[in-house]
Amino acid sequence: MARETLPKLAWICSGLLLGVLQPSPAQASLPADASVPGGVALIPLGPVAPDAGRPRAWLGERQVLIAAEKGRWVAVVGLALDIAPGTHRLRVQMTSETSGQAAGRAVENTRLLPFEVHAKDYPVQRITLKDSSKVQLSASDLARVEGELATLQRLKQHWRDTEDTDTDFILPAQGRQTGRFGVRRFFNGEPRSPHAGFDIAVARGVAVKANARGQVLSVDDYFFNGKTVLVDHGNGLISMYCHLDRSTVEAGEVVAKGQRIGFSGMSGRATGPHLHWSVILNGALVNPDLFVARSGQAR
Repeated sequence: MARETLPKLAWICSGLLLGVLQPSPAQASLPADASVPGGVALIPLGPVAPDAGRPRAWLGERQVLIAAEKGRWVAVVGLALDIAPGTHRLRVQMTSETSGQAAGRAVENTRLLPFEVHAKDYPVQRITLKDSSKVQLSASDLARVEGELATLQRLKQHWRDTEDTDTDFILPAQGRQTGRFGVRRFFNGEPRSPHAGFDIAVARGVAVKANARGQVLSVDDYFFNGKTVLVDHGNGLISMYCHLDRSTVEAGEVVAKGQRIGFSGMSGRATGPHLHWSVILNGALVNPDLFVARSGQAR
């Protein structure tokens, strides 16, 4: 049963694992455009107009983040690692006010906007764990993991309306970046889910910081993830920090960008101390690197 269940844990980090408020349209620093599985598609929706509200958009049943950049609305769409390459459609709802005799009445128009998702081939990584109980789970451990998966899936779908979402991320810790996003992994020779985040190699006890302002969504301790903090940045954008030694925040707490939220460790399934960092956008785990500007490199 463990062999049948574990590959489904795609988004557990170590197991791999608006109606929106009327905006004051601040200019966003958007993530890099990468319309591939595990990437982010930036889809222009039209100019920001004084007689029109913020558009709303959905990919399937999931509402997506809308941001303003250079006087235009842009849908910032998270693409899951298992999304099929090809043509997909974004459902877009635009609201405007009528003029003339019916002035001031809101009119909604809905359209389907096609966009392409391109194929991407991720590399393979083979990992050996001395503790085989983290690969072949006992019945009790499997039951725990399945319960935790249900909790994490619920958290991943969380949506909180905000007028402005900070998508200009900083790295949550300074260290060598090791396990890359999307890598297809084998634990002790057995295939497991892709790595839906990336790892930063740091010693135990290094400060882990919020990559952007937000509100702590959850603080918990998981079988695979270990001690984990999730921060909600609003409008379907969430960051997750795993394998912590301990956390320094509580659920519901508002945090600033760069504020310490915990200390690195190796709790859960880990071969050594490190931070695993995941980013969730409209319910999809996407490449965190797309949100971080590098020195001398534009996103």
